[in-house]
Amino acid sequence: MGYAPEERTKPAIPATTDRSMNLTAPLVSIITPAYNGETYLRECIDSVLAQTYHNWDYTIVNNCSTDRTLEIAQEYAARDSRIRIHNNETFVRAIPNHNIAFRQISPESKYCKVVAADDWLLPECIERMVALAEKHPSVAIVGAYGHDGQKVLWVGLPYPSTVVPGREVCRSWLLGRGSYVFGNATSVLFRSDIVRSRHALYNESNLHADTELCLELLEHHDFGFVHQVLTYMRVQSGSLTSHSKKFQTYLANNLYQATKYGPIYLSNEETEHAIRHYLRVYYRYLGSQVFERRDGEFWKFHRRRMAEIGYPMSIRRVATAAIARALDLLLNPKRLVEGAVRRWRMPR
Repeated sequence: MGYAPEERTKPAIPATTDRSMNLTAPLVSIITPAYNGETYLRECIDSVLAQTYHNWDYTIVNNCSTDRTLEIAQEYAARDSRIRIHNNETFVRAIPNHNIAFRQISPESKYCKVVAADDWLLPECIERMVALAEKHPSVAIVGAYGHDGQKVLWVGLPYPSTVVPGREVCRSWLLGRGSYVFGNATSVLFRSDIVRSRHALYNESNLHADTELCLELLEHHDFGFVHQVLTYMRVQSGSLTSHSKKFQTYLANNLYQATKYGPIYLSNEETEHAIRHYLRVYYRYLGSQVFERRDGEFWKFHRRRMAEIGYPMSIRRVATAAIARALDLLLNPKRLVEGAVRRWRMPR
């Protein structure tokens, strides 16, 4: 399964790059959307240079950074002709910036690989992913395990399976029968013809656009998975991932996915069951948050998202869930004390 990123402080850079190696292999376009990423950008770029697969081009999309992001990118571009820089004329939010980056891929590339500016790739990442995709032309997306410095991320396909029909993995996910295998933007590889066929690869109104894209593409393609840790991911303060954790946005996303993609992958009965399940889980969470110190921004977010999905928040259901939570705590004194201690320790 590879090795944990903490075993190495930064990717090793080959003393020389043999440009003749792998030139008959498919071209891979690598992209990094970057905004004020100077802290980890060198490590990110070094991990691309350290790849065992050499037939790639690399575009760093600078989103009007105010730090040394552009300077660092220019330094590397001056040293390696495979690296280029695209400067946005105006600042855009994270997901639109990803779409801009996807539009920079080479028309000759067969595959496309994202690496976020604060993430990095293990040396065999592209080689392993391309090998699987080349062996299975029906595969549109190749995933792999990731690491965040503390644990291996995502469960993956049941070993030793490496390819599964897209409809099968999407049905399993929507029904809650399978683990999350899609990873994140850094952990997957796409076929470039699919990327080029869509002006906006990501749905810019969805914080979980990467997951939605998998559900969108896998209706007619297969999903591949490499059973190896191939990427490293950081969760930065202020990032989409940290925002998602703070608001538990995946709950609204699960409901959204069931309503939009249930009719594609599930029967009517299965779709209705999935929606009821995700609503029940959602309200259970909202009820528990009545006893937490949640501000107006939190409730505004969830009211807006539920209304957008077509299931406006029911105050009655929130109150019912809160009462159920209170009764559960009263019947479990240990849990009540632990919750009180946690809230007391929270910064004021």
